[in-house]
Amino acid sequence: MFKHINKLSQFNVFLSNRNIPFIFRRFYCKEKTNEEFDFVSVPIEQIRNFSIIAHVDHGKSTLADRLLEFTGAIKRVTGQNQVLDKLQVEKERGITVKAQSASIVYHFNGKPFVLNLIDTPGHVDFSSEVSRSLSVCQGVILLVDANDGVQAQTVANFYLAFGKDLEIIPALNKIDLKQADPDRVCNQLKTLFDIEPADVLKVSAKLGIGISEVIEQIIQKLPHPKADRNGPLQAFLYDSWYDKYRGALLLVYLNSGQIKIGDSIASYHSKKSYEVKTLSVLTPGEQNVKKLVAGQIGLIGCNMRNIKEAMVGDTFYLSSVPVSPLPGFQAPKSMVFAGIYPSSLSDYGELRKAIEKLTLNDFAVTVEMDTSPALGQGFRLGFLGLLHMEVFTQRLEQEHGAEPIITAPSVTYLIKLKETKETLKSGVNELLLNNPALFPDHFKIEETYEPMVLGTIITPDKYLGPIIQLCQSRRGVQVKATNIDNERIMLQYSLPLCEIIIDFHDALKSISSGYASFDYEDAGYELSSLVRMIILLNNVPCDELSTIVHTSKAQTIGRQMVLKLKDLIPRQMIHIAIQAVVNGKVLARENIKPFRKDVTAKLYGGDVTRRMKLLAQQAAGKKKMKTIANISVPRNTFIDFLKK
Repeated sequence: MFKHINKLSQFNVFLSNRNIPFIFRRFYCKEKTNEEFDFVSVPIEQIRNFSIIAHVDHGKSTLADRLLEFTGAIKRVTGQNQVLDKLQVEKERGITVKAQSASIVYHFNGKPFVLNLIDTPGHVDFSSEVSRSLSVCQGVILLVDANDGVQAQTVANFYLAFGKDLEIIPALNKIDLKQADPDRVCNQLKTLFDIEPADVLKVSAKLGIGISEVIEQIIQKLPHPKADRNGPLQAFLYDSWYDKYRGALLLVYLNSGQIKIGDSIASYHSKKSYEVKTLSVLTPGEQNVKKLVAGQIGLIGCNMRNIKEAMVGDTFYLSSVPVSPLPGFQAPKSMVFAGIYPSSLSDYGELRKAIEKLTLNDFAVTVEMDTSPALGQGFRLGFLGLLHMEVFTQRLEQEHGAEPIITAPSVTYLIKLKETKETLKSGVNELLLNNPALFPDHFKIEETYEPMVLGTIITPDKYLGPIIQLCQSRRGVQVKATNIDNERIMLQYSLPLCEIIIDFHDALKSISSGYASFDYEDAGYELSSLVRMIILLNNVPCDELSTIVHTSKAQTIGRQMVLKLKDLIPRQMIHIAIQAVVNGKVLARENIKPFRKDVTAKLYGGDVTRRMKLLAQQAAGKKKMKTIANISVPRNTFIDFLKK
């Protein structure tokens, strides 16, 4: 019977070397879990901090499960998949949203090694989670599907790790599939990244094949952290979340020094001091420890009740020994904005608290106060993409019980104003705005700029024609085209951000039968012809329904908007004219007929002049009512329109 984790690891290596799938192994031994291990005693040279990066659905979370099982951190009999995907939205959608950490132990050549694993998301909208994870790593596993090959987010994640000068271990996953073609994918890695095929590991995370080789490569190839245990405490905060019993919990990487329960630590950002109440290591459950030392990743509980004080990227130090802050990572730039309002005006306070708690765990979201005459008080939130917005609102509902109203997403535009007495007096001649209601009059504008992105599309060559047509219809300009192999092409397009945030990804998947992948990165602002489209209801402007559009699509968008409003606005006692107007010119119009009472129903005979007299009186009454009546647009109409 095996009593030690090193013997268990040797047994796993024995089975793995004989290509016995992990799924068929049974252990008749008592496993020693990480809960019995002394993490503090491990030298810095025997610590490895690494992440797993890949495209969506290439098996990152499954590989993380196998690593945890292989090293004894979790038991196979639990039957739980994607252990590190803890959120309900992650389980429902089958994607990783939040980067999660786990400290695992593996004995190699008679020495215990601590491997700090950080699982990362794969979707482009959560690239900030990847960047945050890489800030505390010394190397990464670049995982590629042996069937699908290199895809758009694979390229983006590779260059993200390469730019941080991290050691990269390439690995092919899903080699057990019948359609897998490892040789073809290895040639793609050679063409795009200059990775030699002999350096690529071949694994099956589902069956557990090749897991021991992955762990050995992590130990042998990745460098240990450059930490100083004898120096002053420097703890880098790279993640945090809120616990209703313990307050804000801080997940930190110790760059130097050590920390014990009872120590008084201070934040460089807020200058406030806190007493350390609890220390723990995630294995992946919390294992309480009395001390953390440099090179480790651990969780600090210090009764921090004000969640705004847990600023990701902050540096913590001993109150008695001030230090300089560690270089943080670049804060993500919000690219998509949407208004969030409570479903009932009395729920505003609860929605505010829910957003504050959730943004503590998702620092990529920006929050500003906003007010709408139609929807009341609310917030204008900035997201990294449309999926990011959907996941955030779903977490608001599931984790905090909120029922928010979400308006249609928009982007931030740059407006350069003409030199006038007002601009010279204020000294402001440029505006950044994402709210159409704040768009200045056209005679005050010198130039308008819209945000652009550099989109990367990897697709089979047989879908090339429809994809080019799609990009051109979204005002895209081709920048580069590269043949990856005989069947796949990588396209790069310069695209306006406003053209891709709604349904571009769905359209791309539809025309390519799901085989094309898409990724994008910020490319700054570009001069463009933008105008504000105003919706008039009986010649009265409705600011809540206005929008910013490109002049080439103003006619089409105006027609769509008035047709949609015609279906949403209920009929009333007066005639309603719906007009889409740009710079005083009406581009589209629809009419909603009024309710009409049959005033001649009581007539049963007589001269026709009696009938004409009653109809004339009715028409005069309708005309008078139109001049004094206000159009009543229900709140639900605004909600339905702004959501779409």
